[in-house]
Amino acid sequence: MLQTVPAAAVQLAGVSLPVSVLVVFAVVLGAVVLFVTEAVSPDVTAIAVIVALVALEPFTKVSAAEGLSGFSNPATVTILAMYILSRGIQRTGVVRRLGVEVAHLTRGSENRLLAAIIALTGPIAGIVNNTPVVAVFIPMVTDLANESGVSPSKLLIPLSYASMLAGTLTLFGTATNLVASELSADLLGRPFGVFLLTPVGIVAFLVGAAYLLTVGRWLLPARVPPGSRTERYEMQPYLARVLVTARSPFVGNSAQTVAADAHRDLGLDVLDVVRGADHFVATDSDRELASRDILTVRGNPPTIQQFVEYGSLRLLPRATVTDAELDNPERSTLVELIVPADSSLVGETVTGARLRERYDATVLAIRRAGGELVRDDIGETQLHGGDALLLQTTEVSAEFLAENDDVVVTGEVFDEVMARVREGGVSSTALIAFGILFGVVAVAALSLLPISVAALTGVLAMFVTGVLSPNEAYDAVNWSVIFLLAGIIPLGIALRETGAAALVADAVSGVAVGLPPLVVLVLFYLLTGAFANVITPVASVVLFLPIAASTASSIGADPFSFVLGVTFAATTAFMTPVGYQTNLMVYGPGGYTFSDYVRVGAPLQLLLAVVTSVAIALYWGL
Repeated sequence: MLQTVPAAAVQLAGVSLPVSVLVVFAVVLGAVVLFVTEAVSPDVTAIAVIVALVALEPFTKVSAAEGLSGFSNPATVTILAMYILSRGIQRTGVVRRLGVEVAHLTRGSENRLLAAIIALTGPIAGIVNNTPVVAVFIPMVTDLANESGVSPSKLLIPLSYASMLAGTLTLFGTATNLVASELSADLLGRPFGVFLLTPVGIVAFLVGAAYLLTVGRWLLPARVPPGSRTERYEMQPYLARVLVTARSPFVGNSAQTVAADAHRDLGLDVLDVVRGADHFVATDSDRELASRDILTVRGNPPTIQQFVEYGSLRLLPRATVTDAELDNPERSTLVELIVPADSSLVGETVTGARLRERYDATVLAIRRAGGELVRDDIGETQLHGGDALLLQTTEVSAEFLAENDDVVVTGEVFDEVMARVREGGVSSTALIAFGILFGVVAVAALSLLPISVAALTGVLAMFVTGVLSPNEAYDAVNWSVIFLLAGIIPLGIALRETGAAALVADAVSGVAVGLPPLVVLVLFYLLTGAFANVITPVASVVLFLPIAASTASSIGADPFSFVLGVTFAATTAFMTPVGYQTNLMVYGPGGYTFSDYVRVGAPLQLLLAVVTSVAIALYWGL
């Protein structure tokens, strides 16, 4: 490979641009297009960026070592370790217990419930990874909303937004903060301390909370009606109980065989069988059907009638089919799960996903963007990121589903969770896990060890004390995020080394001549936030932080304050369901439309652009 190239330049619109800058801009543009169109997953895009930068080294000035440096970057290592530490905390059940106890005190009051969700999510998600926190709280929030007669849609976006706002409270709050800290260290020789963001973060969190409790509450729609799970998914017309008569051809056949034949021939699901006091899941049993058995079936009304006629069955009143009949820990359980955007199930049909074969799971209904319910032809329905699925399975299979990274299981009956958690108490393992986490924070805050080393020490301590096994640690890491970080970080090197960032900064500062630094900071906040909604927060920080720092220097402002502004902006991607993972997690369960995020999130993002910029100016100066 050539090591040097002529310092060629190209004239564009009367401006002479070095070829190296044009090449880097082309890589950036290609990455942005792939992020926005989602033609491939973000982590694949990030790997493609590494390949392009290194292959074009004479122009990008990114060597192979620099291209791969993202994997060893302290931010990447710290984020990997924090995923593991968060899983250790999650496994203790303490977060769930705290959520249950607080939620129990708010029963019957929408205002108290909303306030408790925001107040509880903030401190926890400020240190622990917010994705498992939101996953734990979704079923609690939904069940409490139903008990209070409140639409879950009124509470789930605030849950996601509160977890995002909490990310501004500490350095550990989000991956974005850690990446920004490393970039700040490279550009300005000034990394972030653990609590450096906290003063302004508290202001942002309190203002955001006030907005969600007032204006946001008024703007939030009631997409999903309150009620039981079968009611929320409007399952009543699709559920029936039928009696097996003495003349039925099903008598003597195994329940498993009848269920398989009905699913194959009619697209109808036989969910369970009741025989006196005995009750068992049809797809999981080889017991033979007998006269007077009662079958619970799922299908559209014409298909149910066809099944009744074919099997010489007698249709019983539909009113007998409720959550209580479908969800009993001794025999079966109803589970709600969400398909994440990076799941391998995205693009698969329900049949192709083989949930029935792998987990003895029958998908009863799917809730999509905009609250659209799918209950017909479920097997041929293609799964999308953010889809919420209601399914029935066994208790054992539900545990396997909970360990599957392709889905996020959120549905558990509130009273069962409460009983289980209260019986458990606070274990010695929980005390050890929290002791380790707080030890990591203290060591990093006191600068006794670098943050990445402190976090890895915490991981080691969790292994030694038995809080987590190495296999559980590997499963805890979101590897797509790690590859995304590793691929995007070298792009920042290319922007800096080729002078592309300085060139854009000069152009921006030329436009900003005469504008007060505070106004320029607000504009950078808005621009970064807008990009974070479509190309991920980490990518927007890598792109805009060097430009913001250079622009600040050009207009005589403090570069560090602009670095902070970009960091805060990137963590508040409220306006789209794809801007942040927790937004996508509540997308299906809340029945939201894309416009709901714009309507509720855009005013909040504008409000925080002003409030956060002013707070930075007052606290750090410009």
